[in-house]
Amino acid sequence: MPITVEREKWILYKHTCNYEMIKAVALDVKNSCKTDISDLERHRMQERLAALDLYRTRNPKERPLDSINHRINTLEFWMFGYEDKTNGNKKFIFSPLGNLFLKYIADEDKLRKIFISMMFAMQFQHPANGTSSSFQLFPFRLIFLLLTDPRLEGKLYNYEEELILPFVKRVTPEIYEQIVSKILSVRNAEDDDIIRTFKSDEHTYVNTVYEWEYYTQTLLAQVGIINKVEGDTLCKLYHPSKPTSKSLPTGRRATKGYITLKDECVPFIQNMLSEYSCYALPVVLNDSERLTVDCIKEIYNFYPQLLQYEIGESDDLSKLLELPKLIEQYSNNPENETAYLFEDVLTEGFNMFYNVEAIKRGGAAHTDIECLYITKKKKFAVESKSTANKLLGINAGRLREQREEIGGEYTIVITSRYVPATKRDIKGTPIVIILANTFAEYLYNNIFHEVRDIDYADFDNIIINNLGTDISGLISNMTLEKFAANS
Repeated sequence: MPITVEREKWILYKHTCNYEMIKAVALDVKNSCKTDISDLERHRMQERLAALDLYRTRNPKERPLDSINHRINTLEFWMFGYEDKTNGNKKFIFSPLGNLFLKYIADEDKLRKIFISMMFAMQFQHPANGTSSSFQLFPFRLIFLLLTDPRLEGKLYNYEEELILPFVKRVTPEIYEQIVSKILSVRNAEDDDIIRTFKSDEHTYVNTVYEWEYYTQTLLAQVGIINKVEGDTLCKLYHPSKPTSKSLPTGRRATKGYITLKDECVPFIQNMLSEYSCYALPVVLNDSERLTVDCIKEIYNFYPQLLQYEIGESDDLSKLLELPKLIEQYSNNPENETAYLFEDVLTEGFNMFYNVEAIKRGGAAHTDIECLYITKKKKFAVESKSTANKLLGINAGRLREQREEIGGEYTIVITSRYVPATKRDIKGTPIVIILANTFAEYLYNNIFHEVRDIDYADFDNIIINNLGTDISGLISNMTLEKFAANS
């Protein structure tokens, strides 16, 4: 039997389509696994889910962990949060949208809009699945745009998704028009022609059918985002069998069913599409000059203001979560007219520490922000560094002068990214670097978890013990220790 090589395509997660299961696992990770998700704790999670009739194992004596691992991976795929390691232990940190979902767990109308926002955040390449890095797009933004395109009459047939969309690698206005043309062409094709296409690459298309019809659209219907309309069977496709297998290959039905958006979801989706374009470029995961975890944070920190207005949520958090985006936005201004706004946001951020008083100063001869650590009665300086690309260097001599002017002990430089050589500029000096998304993530989690007395002591201890370095990783570890569940 010849070896069949499957074509590169989108990978849609197919280990659960049970919405209540996803809710239960999210709640369990948040509430029951704060100190430990060792193998023992994962077995306990299985037992808790079994008690809710949401988990069954084929072999109770062995109690394999594959199933519960898939459940946690499902949370990552649907943008509830991500896993990271600290001190050798894996931890799960909920995204802003994941936390918001749990906050409104009993309000289905708000949950639908939060889940839609998660779908707008999802990108390929995805941090938590195996879709190739050659795919650079927002898959569900594309699907939503198609479902609101009047030329397609508000519907998307299963075979249109399965034969066309999983192979789209990028979306531009020109490519989008080509996709619409292909869909209309397939929609007008005879059933026999569609079946021949399915059979022409059966081992690839059986997976697109399985992922879309059996899992993705089933879950979205349970969430209440789409109407799933059943249709007649077109053909049956079969997964390849292993050469040593004695059992018959597994078959999946490709059908003529279709989906439409729920009427109550259309206005919000259209508004989101006008704000968050299908043509936007996603975060590049394999950026050679950024740590992967920093890219992941940027992806999972998606928190649209439009959603906040829709569900009546305060927009206080968005100012923090927009920090990395604001740096890029301000630095791209050719006249540098908005740089001072970033300083305003950072000043507000440092004033969130109950024992820090921060005042914006600015100007060529002064530090951007003068801060007093009240508890220890000492000052420090904060410099915001925005640049159109990456920060090329730090003038340690100038920062020393600005620090001496205020009697500061050290300087914190906050930027979105920098070239590696920048670290040499601060080695042996009382200067540290903190990446903006790391700073935003720490403050966000304190605010969301209603920590009213955010203490600067932890920051100060890390800084004085690691002068002359980038302390972003240490701040990230502190965030994980305080707010993440072990996994």
